[in-house]
Amino acid sequence: MARDWKLVIDCADPIGLARFWAEALGYQVEDNSVLIERLAAAGAVPPEAYVEVDGRKAWRELAAVRHPDDPVDPASGTGLGRRFLFQAVPEPKRVKNRLHVDLHVGPEGRAAEVKRLTALGATVLAEVADRGSEHTTMADPEGNEFDVQ
Repeated sequence: MARDWKLVIDCADPIGLARFWAEALGYQVEDNSVLIERLAAAGAVPPEAYVEVDGRKAWRELAAVRHPDDPVDPASGTGLGRRFLFQAVPEPKRVKNRLHVDLHVGPEGRAAEVKRLTALGATVLAEVADRGSEHTTMADPEGNEFDVQ
């Protein structure tokens, strides 16, 4: 049986990293304000659990991005398909990721995509030509590695 999944990424700034990856992937930042409003009104979450972002309540320590074509749970704003969930953790990133994202843009679009991602806050770590593949290894604003192919 196939399983549903989401990729969870530990980070220092979930809202900032969600904004970066939404732009990088063409995804949408999830809007959980309806759920937060409902839970706050019921006294189920304290005010320090959320912040206001762009005029809406957002979780202080969680933010997610989802593919724009995938379904959404209207009661919570949670994506029901392809998504990344960023969660705040107290410790900083220390070593190379054991899991990373590959963005496939093709050889003709790689230079422009690297330039676009750099403008969003990514950094170039290496240009790689190995095992018949050429790609650019980059890091997001918190240092998480990813490749542009």
